[in-house]
Amino acid sequence: MFIQTETTPNPATLKFLPGQTVLETGTADFPSAETAAKSPLAKRVFAVPGVTGVFFGSDFVTVTKDDTTSWDHAKPAILGAIMEHFQSGAPVIEGEAAPSGHAEHDGEDGAIVSQIKELLDTRVRPAVAQDGGDITFHGFERGVVYLHMQGACAGCPSSTLTLKMGIENLLRHYIPEVSEVRPVNA
Repeated sequence: MFIQTETTPNPATLKFLPGQTVLETGTADFPSAETAAKSPLAKRVFAVPGVTGVFFGSDFVTVTKDDTTSWDHAKPAILGAIMEHFQSGAPVIEGEAAPSGHAEHDGEDGAIVSQIKELLDTRVRPAVAQDGGDITFHGFERGVVYLHMQGACAGCPSSTLTLKMGIENLLRHYIPEVSEVRPVNA
């Protein structure tokens, strides 16, 4: 098994590509070791000292480390954990995976929210997946769109620029009711 790695815009995060499917559908975010109970793969990766976050996409695993850990020390151990997992035949996530998409929205702005989700799914999410992350809809209130940033996007130094200059401008261009985009911590 050969696992490729790619840097992301977030210097604390690396994207690992095992060359096979990680998740059949959606994404899975594990912002701490405590949240990884249902994932044998995430638990293995969190066992590497310095790992602070794990995120799964369709064909990648994104790993975030703390500031005191060097990639030179952590990367070989993470590669080993991912390789061991896939060779073990264990599932990536045990049982039913928690839904990992957009939040539901009930209310009078349903048509606007549908447009927002459509733009996120077709224009934004594929681009941020390239960088090892995901951005999902969290809410819409009085012209403000609230988005949840995951994987490499969470805590990335350029995430504010991505939100304000990229996503906010895109949504405001297509949906006049949108006035601002803000991140949320789920």
